[in-house]
Amino acid sequence: MSEDLEKIEQRRKQWEETTLQKPLKRFFQTENPAKFSTPADIKDFDFLEKVGFPGEYPFTAGNYAFLPGAVAPKLGGEPPGLGRSGWYSGYGTAEDSRDYYIKAQVAGPNVAFDLPTQCGYDSDNPMVAGEVGKVGVAVDTLRDFEVIFEAFTGDKDLDKISSNFTINAPANIYIAMYLALADKRGIPYNKLRSTPQNDILKEYVGRGTYIFPPGPAVNRMFRDSLVFLAENCPNINITSIGGYHMREAGCTREQDLAFSMAIGIAYLQTGIDAGLDIDSFAPQFTFNGFGGSVEFFKEIAFHRASRRMWARILKERFGAKDPKSMMIRSLSTVHTGPSNTTAQRPLNNMTRGVIAAVASACAGGPPAVFPPYDEPLGLGWSLEAQQLQRDSMLIMLLEARLNEVVDPFAGSYFMESLTDEIEEAAQKELDKIEGMGGAVAACENGYMYREMAKSAYEKQKRIESRQDLVVGVNCAIGEEELEVIPPTMVAHPYDPVRREQAEGKQIANLKEVKRTRDNREVARLLKELEAKAKKEDENLIPHFVECHKAYVTEQEMCDVLRGIFGEFESPSL
Repeated sequence: MSEDLEKIEQRRKQWEETTLQKPLKRFFQTENPAKFSTPADIKDFDFLEKVGFPGEYPFTAGNYAFLPGAVAPKLGGEPPGLGRSGWYSGYGTAEDSRDYYIKAQVAGPNVAFDLPTQCGYDSDNPMVAGEVGKVGVAVDTLRDFEVIFEAFTGDKDLDKISSNFTINAPANIYIAMYLALADKRGIPYNKLRSTPQNDILKEYVGRGTYIFPPGPAVNRMFRDSLVFLAENCPNINITSIGGYHMREAGCTREQDLAFSMAIGIAYLQTGIDAGLDIDSFAPQFTFNGFGGSVEFFKEIAFHRASRRMWARILKERFGAKDPKSMMIRSLSTVHTGPSNTTAQRPLNNMTRGVIAAVASACAGGPPAVFPPYDEPLGLGWSLEAQQLQRDSMLIMLLEARLNEVVDPFAGSYFMESLTDEIEEAAQKELDKIEGMGGAVAACENGYMYREMAKSAYEKQKRIESRQDLVVGVNCAIGEEELEVIPPTMVAHPYDPVRREQAEGKQIANLKEVKRTRDNREVARLLKELEAKAKKEDENLIPHFVECHKAYVTEQEMCDVLRGIFGEFESPSL
């Protein structure tokens, strides 16, 4: 074989010096703009070690032997076996979101919280005036969850649905709120199915909705939820790691992968340090997804590399034995991400989404188009865009039948070498982070945040200098180009009058809760929370549950914890 590779390399050199030169000169190029791969690019390729079979270690070819989409769903329905929460949404007050969930007949809530809630502030705090209910629903006390979940009773009660909560810094408080609601409905914890995002470390890099410093945020808050959920709630996922958010904020593909792996390692180590066996909790880890782009081949290679890296980390570093521990559990693979869509000529985003969806199918996931084409115009709310998004996926499943083949690029000289290349670059960055003490240390010293900011700046500079071309933004923008925007036939689901009134109503609701609750009991519980929070070995989840039953507010609990854990201040660039 080595002699064959030598012949190929010699022949390649000859090709580069002869056949390739003519088109290079014709098109005024100094180097080949297109890559061509040969067996020499994967000299030590071992199929079983590098790829394996779908559904088996190292999961390069995919997590499953075949994808649900390979079994043709009924027209208009979902592929079988996918019991999921509904569309990511949340509006204004709890009543607004409840009414939307009822009208939309949502299978289960995927709750978007407003920014004050995400950052640990109550709606009546003057500092958050103007932000209440604006990018999600305001949730101050258990009363708000009680109202929201009026949409989910009977055959949609908590033990029959899956609920997602996209929140991080105060995730424990909302996990406990859901548990308190379950207690009031008489539903055992082991019957609950839910995914709290609960990925605080990526907030220090990509989003900024943090409260406490990284140390106590992971070693106390995350630890408490990990241990409690692993021991009491087998069907509630512990975390949904969000490399997607870091990529959207500016991380490169390789940084996205390295930072996500570093964060995952930190969370896994937290469970080990708490005395748990790796296989007792790792299967409850999920990934919210990685970021994406329209670079077809690189995104496929990225996801193949991500599954292989995670599997090896779990098996070789943490000694996992259960294959479920080694799988990256995620609803999606490749998607364009909102940062790759444009407000200019928004229908072009449909093309971008479809390209990414085809890549997703080739990378071992469903051909899901995300985001809707109108995402840059206002969070992709229009039913027209959502229907086109869904129809596109069905066309790829039912007509193009993309999920009939798992990992179609397996063994490709080009794809295997590109997968190795991306994994190698990510591993190099991961080693650097591990060398400085891991993800917590890299968040505390601002390393990951600064590297992300540099990458975001470089990307924007390339677009502005036209090194990177974006159709409708910095190229194909002549006077003859048309701005094609289809009509919106269905009004926004959130009435603008209700939106305008939401903050006032939420503050009035909170005021009434504070007036009617037992405030002596609230004071006692907060004093007890302070004492318990000072004890390193105390798990705060059960106490949060009791606080919720007394209608203690989120900020009241967070203020106590701020006094003990402190608040994080972002490092300067």
